[in-house]
Amino acid sequence: MRMYDIIEKKRNGEKLSSEEIKFFIDGYTNGAIPDYQISALLMAIYFQDMTEAERADLTMAMVESGDQIDLSAIEGFKVDKHSTGGVGDTTTLILAPLVASLDVPLAKMSGRGLGHTGGTIDKLESVKGFHVEISNEEFISLVNENKVAVIGQSGNLTPADKKLYSLRDVTATVNSIPLIASSIMSKKIASGADGIVLDVKTGAGAFMKDLDEAKELAHAMVSIGNRVGRNTMAVISDMSQPLGFAIGNALEVREAIDTLKGNGPADLTELCITLGSQMVVLAGKAQNIEEARNMLRENLTNGKALAKFKQFLESQGGDARVADNPELLPQAPYKTELPAKSSGKIEKMIADELGTAAMMLGAGRATKESEIDLSVGLVLHKKVGDTVNAGESILTIHSNQENVDEVIDKLYQSISITQGKAEAPSLIYTTINE
Repeated sequence: MRMYDIIEKKRNGEKLSSEEIKFFIDGYTNGAIPDYQISALLMAIYFQDMTEAERADLTMAMVESGDQIDLSAIEGFKVDKHSTGGVGDTTTLILAPLVASLDVPLAKMSGRGLGHTGGTIDKLESVKGFHVEISNEEFISLVNENKVAVIGQSGNLTPADKKLYSLRDVTATVNSIPLIASSIMSKKIASGADGIVLDVKTGAGAFMKDLDEAKELAHAMVSIGNRVGRNTMAVISDMSQPLGFAIGNALEVREAIDTLKGNGPADLTELCITLGSQMVVLAGKAQNIEEARNMLRENLTNGKALAKFKQFLESQGGDARVADNPELLPQAPYKTELPAKSSGKIEKMIADELGTAAMMLGAGRATKESEIDLSVGLVLHKKVGDTVNAGESILTIHSNQENVDEVIDKLYQSISITQGKAEAPSLIYTTINE
């Protein structure tokens, strides 16, 4: 088998066999096939696409290139959730204890964030003492005991994907549905869950800005998951404006605690109920979505979800007192209000631009080496469609510096007020099961 023939075949729009796909993935991972040949193949895939069978084969070849997490020792149907990213996306912090409170096991592998704010692990580490450096044995034991645990990603999970992504990044082949879908799903499948719920974002703060592109990506990922034996579905949700009110690590943890008490923002609560109900049904704990939604809402109001969150934090060394005393979380010394310059309705709050403003404060990483300031960020008081009066605060800036003029300029450029009509965007666009 020659790499030249594989490149030529895909260039001509022909289907690659599973053996050919495994050949180039294994060869590239072990260094036998050079970057320039894989670059040529990636560009051919970019233009010629891949069939559903090819996408599944590519995903499994990447899964098999490194470690795979064996969760068979965990009792019950294991579920996982993946979001394609966004601004103020605190869903994992809420969903993990919420579905676990219904005895749905959630064994979560998470990473650190690169971009607007930290990843799930960064956010959780806002809680003093919380750590994810636990052995696989302890991880499995905690999920069996508490139904929930979070661990850092393995260093050797899908090494082929890491190499391919680095190459895609410099060869203008990142934005390719088969390559994006196989990249995401390889990590999810290698993580060992039986069922996967995908939250595919669309809008200004999402990777897929266009709804049709988001639907295409969702279909591709669901198809891959179901083809390789993982019960997979997707929800397409809005990210044209930030989710919830908080943007920033400790601020998002505080908002997650409010939500677990039943007092969270309406959009964040609804998205968590929507995603969680799918997870509960996949795990066989409810007959249908409506029953699952009712069960989840009940546990948000009866204290069971919050109690599970405390247990989760404590079991991984965290100070569970934050659930009752959020002021124990890191707090920035300076708070600056952003007053509206005119009266009217909020027409736009461009999600990725607000995320950039939070990163300018130190809430996110510009590079892998950047240090995150867990205390800083933004707390919105208004969302798209809300009425605001001139001089009224649109949001509060939490910072560790008194002068935030540059951030203020960025925020005013990212928020627009109209004297005409403005309506909140739809939160949930559709669900995809095949």
